[in-house]
Amino acid sequence: MNAKTFHMSGYSDEELCVLVAGGHRDAEEELVKRYLRIVRICARPYFLAGGDSEDLIQEAMFGLLKAIREFDISRDARFKTFAEVCIRNRIRSAVTNASRSKHSPLNDSVPFESPMLGSGASPEELYISREEEAERLSRLERRLSPFEYKVLEQFLLGLSYQEISEQVGRPIKSVDNAVQRVRRKVAGDFGVFSES
Repeated sequence: MNAKTFHMSGYSDEELCVLVAGGHRDAEEELVKRYLRIVRICARPYFLAGGDSEDLIQEAMFGLLKAIREFDISRDARFKTFAEVCIRNRIRSAVTNASRSKHSPLNDSVPFESPMLGSGASPEELYISREEEAERLSRLERRLSPFEYKVLEQFLLGLSYQEISEQVGRPIKSVDNAVQRVRRKVAGDFGVFSES
């Protein structure tokens, strides 16, 4: 198993996609391992009021699998860019669909990032989006305790509760409680909305 993983690690993402198209399941597993952190990072900016963030992580994984299986190497694009677009589109689609259905937890999400990021926006639009995101985070920082903000920063980087617990030197339960308080404050300050 380790030899197989080591062997696959020598391939680029694009080369692994070609192998996946040829039916190599090991190549698909390698890409999933490589992009698990990106899946978490893409899903984490959405807080679910009354729901579990695992729902969005699962949707993000579906987006990653779609990217792996549909990547076209002839289009002269990097797999990473294509994967991020597929992952974010799947999350946004889940949020939009939830607003039309009975699945209310996905309907009550609060995104921190601008919808323009990663969507082929111009440099000016990206700059404005980043400025708006920084302003939102700055407002939130003033509202949160130092501990809550530190937990939020780690959470948005895609760290698990266990990893955050190790970073901040507090029990996992304290981290979970901090995340729940942040969710309530975010929903109160920014309103609960979903992207369309």
